[in-house]
Amino acid sequence: MKKVKLLVAVVVSILFLACSSEKADLVVYNAKIYTVNENFDIVEAMAIKDGKILALGKSEDIRKQYPAKEELNAEGKAIYPGFIDAHAHFFGYAESLGKANLLDTKSWDEVISRLQEFAKTQPNGWLTGAGWDQNDWPDKQFPTKEKLDQLFPDRPVLLHRIDGHAAIANQKALDAANITKSYELTGGDIVEIDGKPTGMLIDNAIDLVSTKIPDLTKERMKELLLQAQQNCFAVGLTTIDDCGLDYQAVEGIEQLHKEGSLKMRLYVMLSDAEKNYDFLIKRGKIKTDRLTVRGFKVYADGALGSRGACLLHPYSDMPNKKGFLLSDVSHFEKVAKKIYENDFQMCTHAIGDSANRAILKIYNQVLPKNNDKRWRIEHAQVVNQQDFNLFGSANVVPSVQPTHATSDMYWAQDRLGRERIKGAYAYKQLLQQNGWIPLGTDFPVEQINPMLTFYAATARKDAQDYPKGGFQPENALTAEETLRGMTIWAAKSNFEEKEKGSLEVGKVADFVWMKHDLMNANAKQILENKVIKTYVNGEKVYEEK
Repeated sequence: MKKVKLLVAVVVSILFLACSSEKADLVVYNAKIYTVNENFDIVEAMAIKDGKILALGKSEDIRKQYPAKEELNAEGKAIYPGFIDAHAHFFGYAESLGKANLLDTKSWDEVISRLQEFAKTQPNGWLTGAGWDQNDWPDKQFPTKEKLDQLFPDRPVLLHRIDGHAAIANQKALDAANITKSYELTGGDIVEIDGKPTGMLIDNAIDLVSTKIPDLTKERMKELLLQAQQNCFAVGLTTIDDCGLDYQAVEGIEQLHKEGSLKMRLYVMLSDAEKNYDFLIKRGKIKTDRLTVRGFKVYADGALGSRGACLLHPYSDMPNKKGFLLSDVSHFEKVAKKIYENDFQMCTHAIGDSANRAILKIYNQVLPKNNDKRWRIEHAQVVNQQDFNLFGSANVVPSVQPTHATSDMYWAQDRLGRERIKGAYAYKQLLQQNGWIPLGTDFPVEQINPMLTFYAATARKDAQDYPKGGFQPENALTAEETLRGMTIWAAKSNFEEKEKGSLEVGKVADFVWMKHDLMNANAKQILENKVIKTYVNGEKVYEEK
């Protein structure tokens, strides 16, 4: 009888344990998991099922309570929520992988040399490239097209500057666009010398040529997108804000998501074009587990490096130039009204202090106080000291890219002067407006690696430890603020903070296992930090080889 009772007790105990335990797909343990929740808690383990987080806690407790198909021993290393790039160009980056890479060229001659090598791999059709920056050359003037005309008289060439707001074309490309002379152009400039085009095109003038380039085939675009995706997973990116696409690209993304080949989560802003407004108004906000479309990317002005940024006062190094808005103010007022009436998000590229003021005033006129529309200013790069309060007064979100500060710091003061530079790249001051700030890279304008974002935001230096003490160090962010900006605050800028951006029960299991702990790393460790593994929806999408 005692044996029977004992057997019954054992069976009951087993059944109780079975009922009190929930099976997981994956348990991560022996980790230093930065949850990035409200309290910035750190835990040892988490259980994951069906792509979402079941529980977090101590390794012993989680492993005991959640028997799993797979366990991952993190060896005491740091794990973070998947990094979110709040401002980038994923499609543009993919396309750049099929162009001549002109990044880090030190002269126009080096640009020409790289283009010649690239041309050997692309014997026919248009020659395109991107990434050059005349500010990195001994002669900091814009190049002219003579060498391109000599080397490629029968092939059209278009080479974009690093910021995408300037490009140089050869004569064959100008002929394709029927550009024979400079003429008045709203929001753009065809640069000329002695009445003849030099090949340099600024902002809207680029479109005259770029629209003549044949589209990539669907097969080639898919190949480049999947290559871009893998590069992004390798640096820990699990969500990317793609700023400025046409609706046809969105339909392509949806198809690749359905196929399962594209796993990257994307927050897409449609470009400011009538066809895109018509599309989203008719269809409504798009929300799937990997795609969100609910906003529009509007362009107020150009870039500081090409002097297309619209300033209140002339450039310090070119007193006859103030830059320009890319459209009339009435256009921005019209689209702001349309976007507000349809409950979409307006995200406006604004670099110069005049552009920022113009857009901020429109936002403040359209948006009610205490709104939660999360309208964004992309870059918010140069802000007049009198205008910072216009962010907080209408809950406008400044979406910034810390590596812009460390890329531009060598020449930005030449453009702006000593006083005006103080309101530029002012991330701490912008953070104080609403108490949160999303961070991105603007890749492929900058590199895709979030570690460079982290270092630029916290140290305000380049990789060579320049300048000593940091560039305008009063506007550095703390390590915690920066990590939040790359995760939960970036998610919040996308209305997605309840589903991602932190590692909490019920949220998606997007996470990154890193070699070094960012919260306790020195400069060298941050810059050399590597991703060991990246997971999206509990699925491993990258592993260091």
